[in-house]
Amino acid sequence: MLGWFRKLLPREDRFFDLFERHSRTVVGGAEALQQLLLGKDIEHWCEKIVDLEDEADHITAEVLLAVRRSFITPYYRGDIKDLLHAIDDAIDMMHKTVKTVRLFEKREFDPLMQEMGAVIVDAARLVAVAIPLLAKVGANSARLNELAEEVMRAEGRADDLHEQGLKDLFRR
Repeated sequence: MLGWFRKLLPREDRFFDLFERHSRTVVGGAEALQQLLLGKDIEHWCEKIVDLEDEADHITAEVLLAVRRSFITPYYRGDIKDLLHAIDDAIDMMHKTVKTVRLFEKREFDPLMQEMGAVIVDAARLVAVAIPLLAKVGANSARLNELAEEVMRAEGRADDLHEQGLKDLFRR
């Protein structure tokens, strides 16, 4: 009886497709950021990040609309929004980097920043691998845990690079 009733309720099945699209924008943004930090064709890579951030905003709006329209969601609404905002925050930070690069007319970047760009790409790719696995958390829990640990190691490496960069900045 309950199964029959659930079939009548509004349901959105595109959540995971939207999450995957969103994570691909972050990977694209991270790759563009890495190229930007190498100092070649900076304006091209800035524009690429701006375009991807705009695309990510559209995907965010689609997901939020789907959450509002759906009676049944694959996860709690709050968890969906948290995941969405975490992914969106990443591309938003890349966009803020573009604004800063343009504001200060930066054309060269320290090797530590370039290395951080590589770490960001690695982390974004790990997240993009994890997102499709969320459709079947139980079956993929071991792999998801491995990926989460790898992302945390990447985050730790990025923190180390950031701290070293600050130290170098104040030594100048």
